[in-house]
Amino acid sequence: MRTELKIALVLAIVGGVLTTAAFVMAFTTAAMQHHNTVVNAPGFIDTVYEIAPPQLQPNPPDGTVNYHNPWFSQKIFYFHVPIAQLSLLVFALAALFAGMFLKTRDPKYDIRSRIGMETTLIFTIGTMISGSMWTRASWISSWGEMGRVLLSEPRLVTYTVMLMFVVAYFVLRKSVEDEEKRASYSAVFTILAFLIVPFSFAYTRLTQQIQAHPTDVLQQGMDTSNLIPFIVAIIGMMALGYAIYILRVAEEKKRAQLEHIKEDIEDKLATLAH
Repeated sequence: MRTELKIALVLAIVGGVLTTAAFVMAFTTAAMQHHNTVVNAPGFIDTVYEIAPPQLQPNPPDGTVNYHNPWFSQKIFYFHVPIAQLSLLVFALAALFAGMFLKTRDPKYDIRSRIGMETTLIFTIGTMISGSMWTRASWISSWGEMGRVLLSEPRLVTYTVMLMFVVAYFVLRKSVEDEEKRASYSAVFTILAFLIVPFSFAYTRLTQQIQAHPTDVLQQGMDTSNLIPFIVAIIGMMALGYAIYILRVAEEKKRAQLEHIKEDIEDKLATLAH
């Protein structure tokens, strides 16, 4: 138990340092990536970033100008993509443990699958928040248009559906009282819910949008100044995610031990009473 906590602490520290370093590099050393999208920003920064051509200036709000390079959206890229990748990775881990539970009926796999879903929920919400910020910076000129974009962009739609499935998982666990049935139903639901991932991958490519998406940058190539903070952010996020997972597993183990001690004490008191 102590070893697990030490590992989690080290990973949390390493993850925090790396994500902070990636954040600093993203806003200092990372060069601008050129895309065909625009970002709406205050007009006073036009001496730093290239102004978009007239055809990409459809009556921007007062005091703002559309710029050819997506400045703020590019900075979000270094965190949005690693968080999204980690949410899918942990989701796959939860589905794997769910399958192992259905095969072995070992409660430890149900616990690991549930903790995996908890971690998935954390990073899925983080993905939705950072994704909404990226969408606001890259595709639309006002927050009032956010609803329209959320309903029209395939990646955002399918990821929102995934978030709803993850939330529904915990609703299911709360609604089933029998422990064995709860574990079985949850395991089956986890595996079925994970099917949204390959569906999202296929659907977004069959309905590819004109607007650029953060992951499209990976296909276009990245120079060294962009690649380094991106890799650092991925490693940092993975360390933080695994630290969260280890801490929750350690907490569940400690809780199980306390429950076992409590049952032993109650049995002994009952024996003494007779």
